[in-house]
Amino acid sequence: MPSLFDPIELGAIRASNRVLMAPLTRTRASDAHVPTEMMIEYYRQRASAGLIISEATGISPQGLGWPNAPGLWSEAQVEAWKPVTEAVHEAGGKIIAQLWHQGRLARPDVNKLQPLSASATRAPYHNPDKNPYGEARAATLAEIKEAVEQYAQAARNALEAGFDGVQVHGANGYLVDQFLRDNTNLRDDDYGGSPENRIRFMKEVVSAVIAVAGGDRTSIRLSPNGETQGADDSNPEAVFVPAAKALDELGIAFLELREQSPDGTFGASSVPKLSPQIRKAFSRPLVLNQDYTLEQAQADLDSGLADAIAFGRAFIGNPDLVERLRTGAPLAKDNPKTWYSSGPEGYIDYPPYQAQAAA
Repeated sequence: MPSLFDPIELGAIRASNRVLMAPLTRTRASDAHVPTEMMIEYYRQRASAGLIISEATGISPQGLGWPNAPGLWSEAQVEAWKPVTEAVHEAGGKIIAQLWHQGRLARPDVNKLQPLSASATRAPYHNPDKNPYGEARAATLAEIKEAVEQYAQAARNALEAGFDGVQVHGANGYLVDQFLRDNTNLRDDDYGGSPENRIRFMKEVVSAVIAVAGGDRTSIRLSPNGETQGADDSNPEAVFVPAAKALDELGIAFLELREQSPDGTFGASSVPKLSPQIRKAFSRPLVLNQDYTLEQAQADLDSGLADAIAFGRAFIGNPDLVERLRTGAPLAKDNPKTWYSSGPEGYIDYPPYQAQAAA
């Protein structure tokens, strides 16, 4: 059985171990969504991950309505990403860019635009009286085509910036997910209704990205079970298992699943996980994510359910997470109050275990 610390081929990317760094929004880009100097050090510190999946990165002004998140649509953004990818490579790591269109979750107070989605809906918010999300408009066929082209251009920009590949963000209630799920996709055309139709936008996006980056450098993230940011489905197995089969046929490098559990620490759901069914439909590398311990991660590798595991929040306070897991060193706690702040505190000031122990 493979160990969590054995290398793995993820398409054209050879990961030195099976501990992937999951995408983590950290809001350290500029107000203009350009990567900053701090981000160079942040990603360099975590280059021992088998593969880093970058924080969600906007593909267009329309698709990015989140303060201080980075983008990949302008020349300035591409140039600012280059020293980040160079730093990771110099440290012996690999990094791919996660391509993000927020759809109805793009906040109008940030990008000054009405959000675009599969249908005219508004995302819920924990405080309805202060809901920052706007009423989305249903994308026209021309706007769907434009969004697909924006994913392709962002993939082209990612490769120019030095990324080893790309991941389409198809999870967590964002645009691709809004097309997949039947409570956010109310369309009655070729992009709505049946699971086959709701999968269409995802397939077109992934196909366009493959045409730019190649299937062996393209991946996607899905969140198949339970509600996320208001996006839900009445029969997730009926849409996500066929989606996985379609992705297998497209020949992507790997599929990542963020799956919730009843006792999840960052989103919970009693809807059964679909990874066992998806494993049968998807023959390529499958990466699982959410609330994993070392023991649980290795168990899912041993059973053949997963080929690698993506860890998210553990990488915040533990830039040397792989070595800590390998040696059994204790994990440092991170400070949630600094997840989305703007300075180096809680971002690039977590020491590796050896330095922490010496201090």
